[in-house]
Amino acid sequence: MSTEPQSIPTEDRTLDAGALKALAHPLRVRIYNLLGERGPQTASTLAALIGETSGATSYHLRALASHDLIHEVVGRGTGRERWWELHRGSVNVPGPDETSTPAARAASQVVMSEFFRLRNDSLLDYLNRSTADQPEEWRDLGLVLTSRLDMTPEQMAEVRDQLKAVLDGAVERFRDQEGKPGTRRVSMRTEIFDLADGPDRHLTIEEES
Repeated sequence: MSTEPQSIPTEDRTLDAGALKALAHPLRVRIYNLLGERGPQTASTLAALIGETSGATSYHLRALASHDLIHEVVGRGTGRERWWELHRGSVNVPGPDETSTPAARAASQVVMSEFFRLRNDSLLDYLNRSTADQPEEWRDLGLVLTSRLDMTPEQMAEVRDQLKAVLDGAVERFRDQEGKPGTRRVSMRTEIFDLADGPDRHLTIEEES
């Protein structure tokens, strides 16, 4: 779907109040998420994926672009058919407790709730996918792993940093492979968090699919 990768700088970013409020709309979070999952899209292709009019998706794309949340793909498309993509680099969405105003707090709650709803939906779609719907070379590659054990804050921080290093390294190595033969978009996730008042001790549950 894409042309050869452009030389686009990578920039890590924490959303300011304006960008956070611009993103705080369920349809815009969904559009943002689809650009991450499927790569560059137009208002028309997004409309087909979402079930909205291209006028609606075009409006929301412009709103996202006005706060530099997305940008137009250089050298692709026409004046009538513009292609949009995410910026490179990580984006940090401040949590409700990190915001300074009630409006920003409400915006953060909308963005976080919708993002994790979509994240959960995509995981369930993967888990419920029939083996027959997957190319043979892609079968049995996914891993959904849950382990519960007791850790100190220092140990948890150490494991967190190790997991982040693995993902950061993969992003750096495979960043420019979009559109290459034999590739498809892959979702990489890590989850580690403390279970307040949880009863489980040294219990490990592993699910692989």
